[in-house]
Amino acid sequence: MITKIGVLGAGQMGNGIAHVFAQFGHDVVLYDIAELQLEKAVTTIRQNLERQAKKGVIPETVVGETVARIKTTKNMAELAGCDFCVEAVTENEPLKLEIFRKLDETVKEGAILASNTSSIPITKIAAVTRRPDKVIGMHFMNPVPVMKLVEVIRGHATSDATFATTAELVAKLDKEMAVSQDYPGFIVNRILMPMINEAVFALYEGVASAEDIDKGMKLGTNQPMGPLTLADFIGLDTCLAIMNVLYDGFKDPKYRPCPFLVKMVNAGHLGRKSGRGFYTY
Repeated sequence: MITKIGVLGAGQMGNGIAHVFAQFGHDVVLYDIAELQLEKAVTTIRQNLERQAKKGVIPETVVGETVARIKTTKNMAELAGCDFCVEAVTENEPLKLEIFRKLDETVKEGAILASNTSSIPITKIAAVTRRPDKVIGMHFMNPVPVMKLVEVIRGHATSDATFATTAELVAKLDKEMAVSQDYPGFIVNRILMPMINEAVFALYEGVASAEDIDKGMKLGTNQPMGPLTLADFIGLDTCLAIMNVLYDGFKDPKYRPCPFLVKMVNAGHLGRKSGRGFYTY
């Protein structure tokens, strides 16, 4: 029985994951190393819940009840009693591996450890723990409270019981599951990131302006936002990191990151979060 959920990382994805688990009745322990980030996360969760209530998506009473279920901490030891943990820190492989080593030592035996990674192999993450059968990928889409999809990734050793429990949780969160095998980029980013990268190449080669590239894809293929706007929304550093995972994982030149994308990241133009990317915010 999964009742208590641990969420590691209180950034954009972590606060969204904590939000949905708490909204659907779970007690949540939200962990981060920065107190300011934890405070910001709770404020964001409350604001997003209030927005949902204003739109009539949830009753007003749910706002306070949901926030009350979330406990924040800077001490990983407070995750010890969790039944299920979701890691949602930066898309950085050495960092994730270190967190899973510590998490494995901290969290009670039998608990499932999930990663929200969008591209790093679950098999590699599971291998640093003593419970590889209880490690799984649970990739939420951004913004978590709004997006219906959860990509579930089975590592080489993920057990049927772990998969079944995770599938049940996805359904309880009123979300849809797409199941992927453990190959670089999984489903969504293996298809999405090369499209974004190709849009950057089109800009780099002077095929069209950023505005016209986005307009072409938005109005021509009925996407809600153009690929360059989406890249700014995701974060150009995250896009580059995922392209590098695809390139290193498949050793196929079709996944080579555009030099202009590399240059933008080196310049610190990371999109919305830095105030400047392909557009200025």
